[in-house]
Amino acid sequence: MIERFSQFPASLAERSRRISLDGIPALLAHPDGSTPAPWVLWLHGRTASKELDPGRYLRWLRAGVAAVAVDLPYHGERADPAMQAPERSLDTFEAMMLDMPGVLASLREEHRGLLDPSRAGIGGMSLGGMIALRALCEPHPFKAAVVEATTGWLEGQYFPQEFGLGSAPWPVHHPRERVRRLDAMSRVPAWRPIPLLAVHASGDRVVSWAGQSAFLDALRRRYVESGVDAGLVESLVFEETGAPEEHVGFGRFANDAKNAQAEFLARVL
Repeated sequence: MIERFSQFPASLAERSRRISLDGIPALLAHPDGSTPAPWVLWLHGRTASKELDPGRYLRWLRAGVAAVAVDLPYHGERADPAMQAPERSLDTFEAMMLDMPGVLASLREEHRGLLDPSRAGIGGMSLGGMIALRALCEPHPFKAAVVEATTGWLEGQYFPQEFGLGSAPWPVHHPRERVRRLDAMSRVPAWRPIPLLAVHASGDRVVSWAGQSAFLDALRRRYVESGVDAGLVESLVFEETGAPEEHVGFGRFANDAKNAQAEFLARVL
């Protein structure tokens, strides 16, 4: 067993291996190790690593979905603790966007035998979810997406009072033009309609549900304009989860959130 997987349940550890995607450390967990399977590229949150939340990956495997989880820049096996500070979040964001083409090329060229290219998904939590949503505004191979405790409206997140969202000003300053470059909301017209599940806690004190809800509504309008069912954009919102800051892990609803995510992926992929 790889040491980094030593805390995994045995049923996950035996089906997981470390891979390199264009030089980036990644975890590949596969249902049977041989048959091309639907899969999801997962991006973790700030200060975490690709090994976080084995329960998520185990549920995906049980649903027949492979997991490909990468370490974000400055995290996990390529950690730089100073770069994990909140004021450096956009550095991680920009660096992962630059990494994405190489990651996808490596998956396409080196792992086609295990990962079905016609059934690819992407997802992420918090900062990882923000990156995933922005990546979906560029040409991409993904057929579905799952995100949690995140937002596609960065301006609404970092400058909430300007948009009447009611939350306190963001404690870290990010240059407005830099935020706009990375904001998925401003690129909704480029979004290709695919099934999306967004999981959130209504009282999240780190990433506002109000901002994410507005982004999802913008996507639904985009789907309707494209002649696509707006019901493809789904949300699951919990009240009072008991999680830290109502942001990490969904507390007593963690099992419900993970099960819903796995069921969604099995259904759409």
